[in-house]
This record gives sequence, C-alpha cells and structure tokens, in this order.
Amino acid sequence: MTVLDGDGVVRLDSQEYFRDPHLVHARLREVGPVRRALFPRGFHGWLVTRYDDAKVALADPTVSKDVRGFGELMQRHGTTGNPPQPYSEELTSHMLNTDPPDHTRLRKLVTRAFTGRVVAKLRGRVEAIADELLDAMAARESVDLLDDYAFPLPITVICELLGVPEMDRDDFRSWSTTLITNGRGTDVRAAADAMGAYLAELVEAKRANPTDDLLSALVEAQEDGDRLSHPELIGMAFLLLIAGHETTVNLIGNGVLNLLRNPDQLAALRADPALMPAAVEEFLRHEGPINIATLRYTTAPLTLGDVRVPAGEFLFVSLASANRDPAHTPDPDRLDITRPQAPHLAFGHGIHYCVGAALARLEGATAIGRLLDRFPALALAAPPEELGWRESTLVRGLERLPVRLR
Repeated sequence: MTVLDGDGVVRLDSQEYFRDPHLVHARLREVGPVRRALFPRGFHGWLVTRYDDAKVALADPTVSKDVRGFGELMQRHGTTGNPPQPYSEELTSHMLNTDPPDHTRLRKLVTRAFTGRVVAKLRGRVEAIADELLDAMAARESVDLLDDYAFPLPITVICELLGVPEMDRDDFRSWSTTLITNGRGTDVRAAADAMGAYLAELVEAKRANPTDDLLSALVEAQEDGDRLSHPELIGMAFLLLIAGHETTVNLIGNGVLNLLRNPDQLAALRADPALMPAAVEEFLRHEGPINIATLRYTTAPLTLGDVRVPAGEFLFVSLASANRDPAHTPDPDRLDITRPQAPHLAFGHGIHYCVGAALARLEGATAIGRLLDRFPALALAAPPEELGWRESTLVRGLERLPVRLR
C-alpha cells in the first residue's frame, strides 16, 4: 500500500486514500487494524478500522471529546511548527465537543427537538420540499443530482427548522464545504470566522424577535433553571446546520449512486417500495455519509484489539471501515437491501450518537423514494469511475452526481 509511509504510518492525506478508502481499510483490518496515522491537517493519531474496536473507542469513558484538550495535543503530535488551531470558542461550544456533565446538559436542551414524534410531524413538509425540487427538474434531460436535489432538500429542512433566511442558504453551503474538506488553513479560518459572525447576529436577532423555529426555542430553552450561554447557542446552531445537511446530502447521493450501480437492487426496491427503510440502513452501512468520526483522544491507556494506545493520543475512528468489517457483516462489500439488519455505526455509538438520526432517515427515504417514483428511467450520465470524491476524511461524498432523468 503506497498509502503507508516508510515508517508504516497511514497517510490519510494521500490521493489513494481519498479515491478508495474501502480498499485501504480492508487491507488495514487484516494487517494493522489499529495503526498510527497522519491526519491531513498535519498531526498524528491512531486509525481504528475494525467494528469491535470502533465501538470501544466511540463509547469508552476514558476517551474524551473535550475541545479544550485539542490545542495542546495538536502541538504535541503536529508534524509542523504551525499545527491547525481549533475553531473559535463560539463554533466549538457544542455538545459534540464536550464530555459529561457538560455534554449531558447540552444534549438535554436539544434532544426534545428531534424525538421520533417531532420528526414524524415533519414528514409532510419534507415530502413537499422533495416534490417542489422534482417538479423543477422534470423538464430537463439531465441534472447534477447533488446540486439540484440532494443538497437543497436537507439544507431547506434544517434552515427552516432553525429559522435561517432562504437567501443565506448558499452561503452556508460554501462555508460548510470549506470547513469539512482538506483546504488551506487560511480558507478554513475565513469560512469559520464568516459563519461564526453570521450566527452571532442570527442568535441576537432571535433573542430580540423570537419566531416559531428551533433556534428561537433554544434561546428560550431552560432545564432546571439552566440556559445555553451565547457561545453555546452559536456553537449549537453551527453543529445543527453542518450536521443537519452534510450527512443527508451524502446519504442521498451515495444511496442513489449505489442503486444505479447495482441494477438488481434498484429493481428489487422498485418492485417492493416497502423495502425502503431497510434500504436506507443498507445505504448507511455500505457507503455511509461519514468516514472518520470527529476527533477524540485518550485520557488513559486504552487497549484496542492487541494494541495499547497510550494516554494523550488522538483516535481516528473509521465508521466506514467498521461497517464493512467482515467479522461483523458477511460479504460486506456487496450492497444488499434485503440483508438481515445488523447494527451499524453510521450515526456513531454511545453518548454522542447522532441526535438527528431519525430526521436523516426520514429525509433519505423520502428523497430517494420520490426520486425513483418520478423518474423510472433514472440512470447515471457519467461512468462511475469518472466520478470524483470529496477530499475529506470526515465525509464520504461525491463532488457531483450527473444523472439522466429520461
């Protein structure tokens, strides 16, 4: 594997890895399932590739996500004299970057907005947005499904939920793309600063003139007399906006791509639309929207398989690799929407399990189901090998998805 350097360290910044991480993961699960790795932004950690080890790393209480520890560790494990700095306090003050009891407090204030009952009430609006987008596509011979459908659907849903004006949504796409790909540090900082400034103004606007949306509700939310601070409100809005659309964009795009590459599975789903919930779970397992989970680090020595990771080390947990571990899922590289469902890690595991999982499932099933109903002759408009993948270790998503509608 050319993805390994001379010291046997996995180069997560290599083009080979971006092109086909599954091939790299399969080899690593055999020869080094917990191995030293170099993150694209210039610091070392340990890449975890097997399912059982990933579950431990995601849920062990000695593994921390407290952002206050990131800076010192990046200095210690950096490969240059100028390691990447964490974002500003405003963008990092959210529940994904905290440990209990702070995490418990923050999650409690947000979870009620994403219960199954609340999400079920959104079904009609999600269906209406999907139909509006499909109507706009209907007169065309071909489209980029990401630009015209997979992106606008979830960004519209989450922005409506949070009360973000429609005219500002393209800005969020630009900022988000910069923040999650492996761009230049100056570009990342500029995007983070722009998003932080915008969200600070939006929070103050909701405080002054609350409306019927989630961000206004978070401004007013109380739990045992506790409220979110101003930085926490900005951080929570940031998290919900990024996570609320990026994962679903790639769930839709990757799911459609893999159906079109597997005509037997597409035919089975068309013949029996009741398979859609199981199909969504298989899309999440087979080519989920997240590759390597967000950063975490050991606060005490941790044994993963036969490797003892010292305290004070970053862990890069590959959800994509864990979900294709043959020790957990037979014939894992094959897409099979009728597969008996086994637990997957596409939404994480433990206390940081994705709070928006039910909404993502609803959006994915609705978007793909209505697309297939509307366009029976849907087909790829480019050879699969010519489709490019985004240069990101966080998300697993296409740069574009050209399709013919008829």
